[in-house]
Amino acid sequence: MPNRPHIVMFNPDQWRGDVLGHMGNPGAVTPVLDGMVRTEAVSFRYAFCQNPVCTPSRCSFMTGWYPHVNGHRTMYHMLRPHEPVLLKTLKESGYFVFWAGKNDLVPGEGGYGAFCDVKYSPSVPPPRKNPHEWNDWRGDPGGDNWFSFCLGRLEHDPATGPYEDWEHANIMGAIDLVKHPPKDRPLCLYLPLGNPHPPYAVEDPWYSMIDRAKVPPRVPTPADWTGKPSLLRGIAERQRLRGWTEDRWTELRATYYGMCTRLDHQIGMLAEAMKSAGIWDDTAFLMFSDHGDFTGDYGLVEKTQNTFEDCLTRVPLIVKPPKGTAVTPGVRDALVELVDMPATVEAFSGVAPGHTHFGRSLLPLLAGEREHRDAVFCEGGRLEGETHCAEVGAPEPYTEENLYWPRVALQASMPEHSKAVMCRNRDFKFVRRLYEPDELYDLRADPGETRNLAGDPAVAGVVAAMKERMLTFFLETGDAVPHDFNRRG
Repeated sequence: MPNRPHIVMFNPDQWRGDVLGHMGNPGAVTPVLDGMVRTEAVSFRYAFCQNPVCTPSRCSFMTGWYPHVNGHRTMYHMLRPHEPVLLKTLKESGYFVFWAGKNDLVPGEGGYGAFCDVKYSPSVPPPRKNPHEWNDWRGDPGGDNWFSFCLGRLEHDPATGPYEDWEHANIMGAIDLVKHPPKDRPLCLYLPLGNPHPPYAVEDPWYSMIDRAKVPPRVPTPADWTGKPSLLRGIAERQRLRGWTEDRWTELRATYYGMCTRLDHQIGMLAEAMKSAGIWDDTAFLMFSDHGDFTGDYGLVEKTQNTFEDCLTRVPLIVKPPKGTAVTPGVRDALVELVDMPATVEAFSGVAPGHTHFGRSLLPLLAGEREHRDAVFCEGGRLEGETHCAEVGAPEPYTEENLYWPRVALQASMPEHSKAVMCRNRDFKFVRRLYEPDELYDLRADPGETRNLAGDPAVAGVVAAMKERMLTFFLETGDAVPHDFNRRG
């Protein structure tokens, strides 16, 4: 155990893969992560999640299984007791596992004892409420801000300072553990923080640190939705944002960027604490988001459960290895997936999984190799008749008062909630849909994915090749045979 590195899994919710300064985004203010990538870490330009909403994505990256392997396609079907979980594996292997942040992974009714030594909660709840908890900022229920998720600048009490919310409390809890660690056990800090998940809201100085003139333009709102999934048209009609000016969209996007900047600062706080404690060099640090966010692209906000635009599926993934691991810092262009995260942690820790999974260690890419996968995949939606996957009848009520009503209410309908799967390589993205037309985008000519070419005879060969690759993917990952044996009779 003394030779095992500490592990930090810093897991923000809904951070787009393009909102990073070192990725060439002039509007992104992320100096901590940018500096890390310059000197000691690798950032993956083309990292993709396996489902574009929280719970299915987390179930995937904590098991190394794709969502189809065990049916994780909704927010209310979490990991069951018989399923493997990386946190549990690390705890059983001797790591002191500290979990501070949201769940969206294991059933809340089962408790957390099997997965961590500490499920952190501050002794005194922070004074600032989450914007989900009040509606004043939303304006008129019939207006064009009711479903926008856009609050903007958060005010704060100067007496308490700008950071007194749950996210700050979780970071401070992790820092306190770093200052007073358990003896003779390596640390695993799992920090699934809530930001930059909307509502889009942040306080100064982060709100004012974003130069609105440098925020890149959004993918335009379609004049019509020809070639795109019907779910997007339905959400657009219900969110009622078509009349927004570009200035309003820029303000929404800049607020989101400020939320990312605040997280970057919090990463710096934790890294400095670990350096002061003398353990940063012996730490494997992984920063990755569960999925992205529309943030105005296509005239939409939030995300969907079964569409796969890059703004939703492409995520940040930054890995700093412990000392002694070969690394050439910088940005890599290899295609990688979040299912590669557990294999990478296992490679760092020396922990051998007790189950078959489909991740591949990223350590060769850290050392300088350039290729990893020829394609990446993402899945979502449901079958006709799978009403238990629609979420409308789930424990949380989704009335027209609810921020998420435009999307979740449509998940009760077909073909809007059609089951679908994405196959993406460097040049093309193909989406196979059960109850709607397929999609094919030439990412070289159309990076915004605005022109669906799937019905064009000129690209029939590309469609056939992508379908063949998808068939191989399902054949390779269709099940996971247990490693233990049963007695026969």
